[in-house]
Amino acid sequence: MNFDIAAFARPELAESPRWNGFPPFNFVGGHNDEASVPVEALRAAADAVLGREGRTLGTYFLQSGPLGYRPLREFLAAKLKRAAGMSADPDEILLTSGSLQGLDLVNAAMLTPGDTVIVEESNYGGIFPRLQRAGARMVTIPVDEQGMDVDAFAAALARLKADGVRPKFLYIIPTVHNPTGTIMPLDRRERIVALCREHGLPIFEDECYSDLIWSGERPPALAALAPERTVHVGSFSKSIAPALRVGYIVAPWAILSRILSAKHDAGSGALEQMVLAEFCAAHFDTHVAKLNRALEAKLDALIAALDEHFGASVEFSRPPGGIFLWVKLPEGVDSTRLAEVAAEKGVAVNPGREWSKGGDAGRWIRICFANPGPETIREGIGRLADICHAEFGTPEIGGNRRRTS
Repeated sequence: MNFDIAAFARPELAESPRWNGFPPFNFVGGHNDEASVPVEALRAAADAVLGREGRTLGTYFLQSGPLGYRPLREFLAAKLKRAAGMSADPDEILLTSGSLQGLDLVNAAMLTPGDTVIVEESNYGGIFPRLQRAGARMVTIPVDEQGMDVDAFAAALARLKADGVRPKFLYIIPTVHNPTGTIMPLDRRERIVALCREHGLPIFEDECYSDLIWSGERPPALAALAPERTVHVGSFSKSIAPALRVGYIVAPWAILSRILSAKHDAGSGALEQMVLAEFCAAHFDTHVAKLNRALEAKLDALIAALDEHFGASVEFSRPPGGIFLWVKLPEGVDSTRLAEVAAEKGVAVNPGREWSKGGDAGRWIRICFANPGPETIREGIGRLADICHAEFGTPEIGGNRRRTS
């Protein structure tokens, strides 16, 4: 019997395609280096914590309350103090099902249709549709090699004030920016905080990639400089493993209590939290240092491949951390078209218009290098160059040395 059950779905929902596996040359998504996943240490951590506390799985929240497993929150408080200068109270940390749930919870708790949000012009691709679904108006601020342009931010705040508009918050990625990979220096962070205080503006700080810094050194988080007005989101997806789906929100209780009231899932995955707490207490710093060495080697392989196959026709800045490279393509190349054609031939890249609202976004691509091996990176970039040449006539075969900025 035929029955069109799809007719009963909400009409604005698009159909999701069936998954047919990853492409041979996968340079998209937040996947990480599989060889660096600490499998044996995670197995040992799981055995230890389940042997000691496994029966607490018989209750919701593991007897730690709705904020999540307390030992993991205590680890985070100490780690954020040491690494980011934050004075985080474990009782002002909410564990979430990845940082994406954190973004959704903050938006649900703080936004109503018609609100204005200030965002960086080039940004995490997932934030734009999320703010659109929330009915928010976005005011975009350009970014440069040091992060968000503070003068442009100040000018935007002045215009909004003159128009009688009070933005709901500033959404910003100051540490290992997505997609540019930049780390905002301290003086610029201090200027941004001063402007937010002057205009009574909350800060929504996204620090998902802040553990992935080659030198291991970074400025203090905005939440360290302005804890009274900052909602800080982070994740274990990039430092340990994406599929674990454990993120966190750090915020003053006055707003975290509202965010918690929007979390209707009876708690995020408890077993993952238990295993992470056990693992991180003993291994986090040494694991992250090892992971960063592996990721930097892959970045070097990607840069060498771009040098070999694209030469001087592309431009980029070598990031100080992260898992992606933001690459400017030659004049006349449309990255959306390039991504479409490349996907048909097994090469997946992120076109710039998904990650930037800038006028030249169509000339940029984001290349994620963390998951493929060095030889796959080299072969995939070679194939991408051949596709680009066939479609747009560039790069010229045997191009000159690459140009970096």
